[in-house]
Amino acid sequence: MSRIVEIHDLADPALDPYARLTERQLRPKHDPGSALFIAESRTVVTLALDAGITPVSFLIDRSQMAGASADLVEAILADRYGDVPLYTADDEILEGLTGFALSRGVLAVMRRPALPSWEEVCRDARRIAVLEDIMDSANVGAIMRSAAALGMDAVLVTPRCSDPLLRRAARVSMGTVFQIPWTVIGERAEDWPESGMERLREIGFQTAAMALSCDAADIRDPRLKHAERLAVLLGTEGTGLSAETVRRADFTVKIPMYHGVDSLNVAAAAAVAFWELTQER
Repeated sequence: MSRIVEIHDLADPALDPYARLTERQLRPKHDPGSALFIAESRTVVTLALDAGITPVSFLIDRSQMAGASADLVEAILADRYGDVPLYTADDEILEGLTGFALSRGVLAVMRRPALPSWEEVCRDARRIAVLEDIMDSANVGAIMRSAAALGMDAVLVTPRCSDPLLRRAARVSMGTVFQIPWTVIGERAEDWPESGMERLREIGFQTAAMALSCDAADIRDPRLKHAERLAVLLGTEGTGLSAETVRRADFTVKIPMYHGVDSLNVAAAAAVAFWELTQER
């Protein structure tokens, strides 16, 4: 039966995943079956649980236990999510945890789910986003949120892209990382762009590279809206998409700018593109 465990010392080993283990240690390459991630905030934790993600433990601020998170606490103690410990402590103890203030009082250690194949994710999709080597986890989280909110069917990330289940990415996504289908396209960095783009083409996707170019099509181009299946390609901060990706794409696309502004942040550009390219649906 799930139990409440009082924490009196931040050195307690039970807090290692929350306070002392790095992302690399949470996700050991030699044992992927034991990989974990941290879900942060009540919203993210709840959506992860709703998606069937398996919790290992919970950490909840005592002030939340009978307050905003009382329903979550009740479900945990009723073993709705299995026999897992619920750790709690006062603010004075928990404020020593790195980043705890950002969690709004609720954290959970969870098992990483096995990712579906990219073919499965794309099977019924008509509009997808491909994130090429985007390294800022906040941008990845923001793009996932926009993709879910604005009608995209799925998201693919390249092998070098920041992990959507990183604590910051999942938090910024507001838990939508557990709602919209996503996976990694390719197992090695070398699988993108040549192999990955060819795979997308084989299953009927046209590709639209978001890039600054004098011959780029306007995002409002009817050919984009009327494409039966379209993959929107978004590149990393600063340098954008690789030249090879742009060269291989069916379209190069830009968002018209004013007042001498050359571009938007990738997360903002993604939101504009998703809104524009899903309006005919």
